Amino acid sequence: MTNLITKLSASAFALMLALPVQAQDTLTADSVVATVNGTEIMLGHMLMIRASLPEQYQQLPDDVLWDGIMDQIVQQTVLSQQDTAGDSRRIQLALENERRTLTAAQVIEGIVDDAVTEDAVQAAYEENYRQGEPAQEYNASHILVETQEEAAAIVEDLNGGADFAEVAREKSTGPSGPNGGQLGWFAAGMMVPEFQAAVEELEVGAISEPVQTQFGWHVITLNETRAQEAPALESVRAEIENQLSQQAVTQKIEELTSAADVTRTAKEEVDTSVLSNIGLLEE
Repeated sequence: MTNLITKLSASAFALMLALPVQAQDTLTADSVVATVNGTEIMLGHMLMIRASLPEQYQQLPDDVLWDGIMDQIVQQTVLSQQDTAGDSRRIQLALENERRTLTAAQVIEGIVDDAVTEDAVQAAYEENYRQGEPAQEYNASHILVETQEEAAAIVEDLNGGADFAEVAREKSTGPSGPNGGQLGWFAAGMMVPEFQAAVEELEVGAISEPVQTQFGWHVITLNETRAQEAPALESVRAEIENQLSQQAVTQKIEELTSAADVTRTAKEEVDTSVLSNIGLLEE
């Protein structure tokens, strides 16, 4: 039995030696996945390229992306190794700008993560949508004609008992005429100011005096009103999260900038056309 165990152990050890290193160990971002003339390519390099791919490429299988990303890094490496003079001034400046941009983005990501919590979202939702008196919504119908005289005659007919919907179908020049003048539900700000003001002054069932707007003359009746319901949290979550993010980032930037020792060259002190002199990068 001992000899059998020994043989099995030896076979397992031999098999392990035959496996690639990557298959034996858990890969990390620092794992070397290739070398090009001695230059190491790490898994982290590949992960960063994958993370920055356009959306249409993000959907490709990992085995396909592996070859494509690896080829790209190898090709870029052999090309970059031809620059025996070292990084040019352009590359140095570009790397500094890129590092600054990436570092700032990482800090912003942390600010947003701290600010956009479920508690903060819920509090903003309650404050913006659930507190105070709910807004009113109105359901109204109207008859649109060209002149004040026509509108006044219609008001007289309606006050005499004429059916509003029938008169609208017969005389209204507006697109709602065939539907009896029905406009459906709307809230403040959805109609032109003159029309909105007239609706808000009406009692349910009342007929307005002629109201002039840029579209002509209106005769309006208010069918009913209701309190505007607050939207569901999920329907406004993205809006709230975006608002919280912007507020937090703006506040932090203002705070850090105010505390920083910043000096600036005033544009009045320089010839700003120098910004177009790209040739300075070659000096």
